[in-house]
Amino acid sequence: SLISANTKCHWFNDTQLSLFRLTAKRPFSTSHSSVDSEEIKRFQLLAHKWWDEEGEYSALHSMNDIRVPFIRDTLLSMSHNYHLGNPLSGIKILDVGCGGGLLSEPLARLGASVTGIDPLEDNIRTADRHKSFDPVLAKRIQYKSSSLEEIVEESMETFDVIVASEVVEHVADLDMFIKCCSQVLKPEGSLFITTINKTQLSYFLGIVVAEKIMGIVPEGTHEWEKFVPPEELEHLLESNGFSVKTVNGMLYNPLWGSWSWMENTSLNYAVHAVKSGAQEQSGPTDAQSEMDIQQHSATAGTAS
Repeated sequence: SLISANTKCHWFNDTQLSLFRLTAKRPFSTSHSSVDSEEIKRFQLLAHKWWDEEGEYSALHSMNDIRVPFIRDTLLSMSHNYHLGNPLSGIKILDVGCGGGLLSEPLARLGASVTGIDPLEDNIRTADRHKSFDPVLAKRIQYKSSSLEEIVEESMETFDVIVASEVVEHVADLDMFIKCCSQVLKPEGSLFITTINKTQLSYFLGIVVAEKIMGIVPEGTHEWEKFVPPEELEHLLESNGFSVKTVNGMLYNPLWGSWSWMENTSLNYAVHAVKSGAQEQSGPTDAQSEMDIQQHSATAGTAS
C-alpha cells in the first residue's frame, strides 16, 4: 500500500472506500487566533526530533525533493531575473509554521531571504540551533516564535512569497489564516500550500490505520474535521483576493521514502495561488474594467 505523509505521514491509495460518510462539516470558530492550543501541546513533544531524518518527520524531509523544486520553478517561471547559483536571490519568503526549519533552510540555500515563524518556542529553538551550523544560512534566515496574525501589523505587504506546508490542517481558524496571508503578502505575490484532502480515504488511512492501528504517526496528531478539501481551500483563497493557478496531487511511497506528483488530489495536494495586483484590489474604474474583473473571477479557480 502507499502512504501519504502530512506533517507526520499520511496514507494513501486510489481505491474508493465506503466505510465512512462525509457528513462532518468544518467547525465554526470564533477564535481570535489561528493557533490551536491543543495542537501546540502535541507538537511540543516532538520539537527536538525535527532533524532526525529517520524519525517522525522523515516524510517531511523527503517531501523537500518535490516541494522545493515546485516552489523554485514556479517562481522562476514568473520572473525575468535569474541569479546563477542563487536563483531565489532578492526574494523575501515567509515560512508559516516553519517547525524546525526543514523547508526554510533549502529555500535560503537557493538565495532567498527567509523569515520562519512558529508559535511553538521549542521549534524555533531547534531551528535556530540548526541554522547556526551554516554561516550562510545564519545570515539568510530569521526565525521568530509567533503566530501569523501576531506579525500582520508589522509586516503588511512585506513578503514576495508565503509558504504554508502541512500547516492549514492544524490551524484553529482557516478563514482568518488566509486573510492574514493576504495582508502580509505583496500584491502579485505567491502563496504555496501543501495539505491533505478531507475524504473517506484520508480518515481511514491517515487516522485509523496510520495512527490507531500501526502507530506510524503519534495518535491524535490529526483531526479529520480539520482536513481541507481543495474546493474549500480554493473558495477561501479566491474570496480573499487570490487567483488559484495550480492544484497538484502528491503521492508518497513508504517503501522508497519518496514523493511524486499525480493528478489525483484525494489525499495530499499542493496549491499555488497569486494575490491580485494593486490595480485589481482598488476596484474597477469603468464598465469595461468591471467586466474584465468578472471574467477573471469566473476563471480564477481553474487549475493549470
